[in-house]
Amino acid sequence: MKKVRGMAAIIAMMMAASVFAGCQSADNTSKAESNTGASSQAASTDESSNEESKTDNSEEESKKEESSVPKGEPVDASWFDDAVFVGDSVTLKLSYYADNGSLGDAIFLCEGSLGYTNALWDIDHEDNVHPSYKGVKYLVDDGIKEINPKKAFIMLGMNDIGLYGVDGGIESMITLTDRIHEKSPNTEIYIESVTPMLVESQLIDLNNENIRKFDEKLQEVCKEKGYKYLDVASAVDDGNGNLVPEYCGDPDAMGLHFSDEGCSKWVEYLKNNVNA
Repeated sequence: MKKVRGMAAIIAMMMAASVFAGCQSADNTSKAESNTGASSQAASTDESSNEESKTDNSEEESKKEESSVPKGEPVDASWFDDAVFVGDSVTLKLSYYADNGSLGDAIFLCEGSLGYTNALWDIDHEDNVHPSYKGVKYLVDDGIKEINPKKAFIMLGMNDIGLYGVDGGIESMITLTDRIHEKSPNTEIYIESVTPMLVESQLIDLNNENIRKFDEKLQEVCKEKGYKYLDVASAVDDGNGNLVPEYCGDPDAMGLHFSDEGCSKWVEYLKNNVNA
């Protein structure tokens, strides 16, 4: 049953018509705490509770600020002129946003529901979702070879986790990136983390805990292979591993695609961290 629901999640992702809808802020809720004892003790308890609340808020704000601090010399948009971005519908949204020139003349090789696993399917597979470049469908590794970029940014995995699990997705990631490196040895590979979902949008197999585990394994592979790992997730999470509501473009659907505000944070992170 878990696998069926995981597959349903992927199908829903393919069918979601509101991928790029405007973001709606999540409702804020609070819980009241009751205090007992004499009035003087209650006042003291309230004061202590307020101080703890301030401390918690301060720590959360500090964490958010830390995640957004540049870790390298910032680059401008033209730095991406010789780059290709490979991804699924999440990156597809970024391609529309980047029409404003924020990523220079970068090329996007994206397709909805693309993953590390189905990117390995034959080009004529009946269910293939291979991306197109100049009107021609390519396997990802062949598309990168055709484009011949100096840099390849890859964000895949969201469509692997629910169907093939964390380990299955990682195994496919290793195979695909090995192929890319073999066919385009002069292209530097940048692996972008999978980004989180809204907390209320999580499913049995596709959820923020599994996304976190997947990203941890991605980072390990990058260290072993010498790829550049970019923790984009840290720029768009709420401090608790969930997507910030304001950064979400489909809160009433999958709850994992970006709004323009989310794309802006993504681009800002890239510019500040590609040289780290």
